[in-house]
Amino acid sequence: MRVRPTIPSTESSRLRLRTFIGGNASGLSCFRVCSVCTVGETSVVDVRDAVVLLGSFPALAEANVRINAGELVVVHGPNGAGKTTLLRLCAGLLPLSRGSARIMGFDIEAERSLVRASVGFLGHANGLYLDLTAGENLSFWGHVVGANREEVTAAAVRMGLNDRLLATPVARLSAGQKRRTALAVMAVRRASLWLLDEPHAGLDAAGRDEIDALLRDAVAAGATVVIASHELERSASLASRRIEVVGGRIIEQGER
Repeated sequence: MRVRPTIPSTESSRLRLRTFIGGNASGLSCFRVCSVCTVGETSVVDVRDAVVLLGSFPALAEANVRINAGELVVVHGPNGAGKTTLLRLCAGLLPLSRGSARIMGFDIEAERSLVRASVGFLGHANGLYLDLTAGENLSFWGHVVGANREEVTAAAVRMGLNDRLLATPVARLSAGQKRRTALAVMAVRRASLWLLDEPHAGLDAAGRDEIDALLRDAVAAGATVVIASHELERSASLASRRIEVVGGRIIEQGER
């Protein structure tokens, strides 16, 4: 069983718990965002001259990225540009070959477990337990982070998971239903930094609109959201800032 690492209590760290409760036509939305950062830090992501090698291939080359708390940022670029590599680096899933990176104020190399404790990453794989039902996946993560039943139920309702879907093993769900379940888990986990790789993949138009609303609400709750997408038109309307990646290099950072 995976257990969320305990965050040490030191003078250089602080723990902030912010609660957001809201609702819309799709149902109640409830977030409790637990954010950890070093005192005096406003940047949630601070990547400097980062090089990430996949084998001998530089998937990320001398990248410099700074993302402030509360931003909703889209990382845009063609397939193979390095978008996923950047997100996986920020999630603590890839090592640096050169350069430095601080996520939530923590050093990505020396404090990797603390980075992974405060970050939620949703990649092309949904990260769900296939042999458990959708409801059991939500309950498991709710138990890990100490979420109450109302929070878990609110996340399920918000993502359109009815009783039938909650009782269905994840292995039997459609691609869109799995994506909805994974996003509900993200809400339950209370991640301070959301990293989402092509979050709209596998969803119909209604599902995509619901995800957009969910991400905006997560930011309103105090989370920072970074999405990687090659669909510039849709993601640009959602985000406040765009980071352009081509050939593993950051070529532009600016307003959408």
